[in-house]
Amino acid sequence: MGRFQQLLGFVTIGLGLLAAQAPARAQEAASAGAPEIVAFGDSLSAGYGVGPGESFPEQLQAALGKAGVAAKVVNAGVSGDTTTGGLARLDWSVPASADLVIVELGANDALRGISPDVTRRNLGDILKRLTSRAGTRVILAGMLAPPNMGEDYAARFNPIYGELAKQYGVAFYPFFLDGVASVAGLNQADYMHPNKEGVAVIVERMLPLVRETLAAPKA
Repeated sequence: MGRFQQLLGFVTIGLGLLAAQAPARAQEAASAGAPEIVAFGDSLSAGYGVGPGESFPEQLQAALGKAGVAAKVVNAGVSGDTTTGGLARLDWSVPASADLVIVELGANDALRGISPDVTRRNLGDILKRLTSRAGTRVILAGMLAPPNMGEDYAARFNPIYGELAKQYGVAFYPFFLDGVASVAGLNQADYMHPNKEGVAVIVERMLPLVRETLAAPKA
């Protein structure tokens, strides 16, 4: 059993906790007048295993602040979530007031061997519904199938993200774990979830696209 499969035993911790807090946090952002960014994903973006202030949404908000962008980043991540789960909770996890939604889902689909056709359909429905909202920008963060799933599965799974980003005209970040996957010093003991240093690398690499997309004219 490869290291990628070890993630399956860890991602279910904290199911529902962070997502339940997302609408309230988004309303706080709106009332403060700051642009709302919603990180809509699974444990990778939710902050599994890291401390206060170290999750992806928190580090991204801090990085934006240092860059002079006073945005509020809302954590709408749920550990263990699949694209099916994400689609089911989309409307109550991501408020219509969001200025930018970062969609980070699919890792658990691949780990569980869910048909790529299901993943494609769910992500497509998520993007269709988000892009139909007036004023909502979207970044789709890609994922790669674990090597132990085999070449045939990867050939069907990996292209999903780029193809859907093009189809729905959303910004595309090819691999959420770019520069972090398989790097021992940037991951927790499970070798799957990024530690605080790994999250910092993700934020640093994604920040230019986030700033560019946030500054783009609203649809």
